[in-house]
Amino acid sequence: MARYEVNPEAVEYARKLIDGRQYVLDSDWGEVQPRADDQNAFLDKHSWDEYGAWHLGLTDGAGAETKARYAFVMGDFRRIHRTGLIACVYRASEWRHKAVELAAHDLLQELDAKAGLKA
Repeated sequence: MARYEVNPEAVEYARKLIDGRQYVLDSDWGEVQPRADDQNAFLDKHSWDEYGAWHLGLTDGAGAETKARYAFVMGDFRRIHRTGLIACVYRASEWRHKAVELAAHDLLQELDAKAGLKA
């Protein structure tokens, strides 16, 4: 099983998006999450660093500037999605990637607070 570390640049970028209210509160993540074609189109116009900023996990041992390096996407390359963060929490929890799970959970709490969502 792959091992992941938290991508600190993605956490910082997510916080900027949340602070700037660049988020979607209600979406069908299965429909809006970036597919391979979306990823390729983004990479045609952006750097690997910009691509990586959308992924909460970095795959241990994967080569730099490869899609395999990045995991746990949290947005659609324009805005962060609340359902994307929920998916990150769920997937990381399911596969016991605790650091990524907690990072996604913390960002979800920050987004909910910023959006005024009540417990």
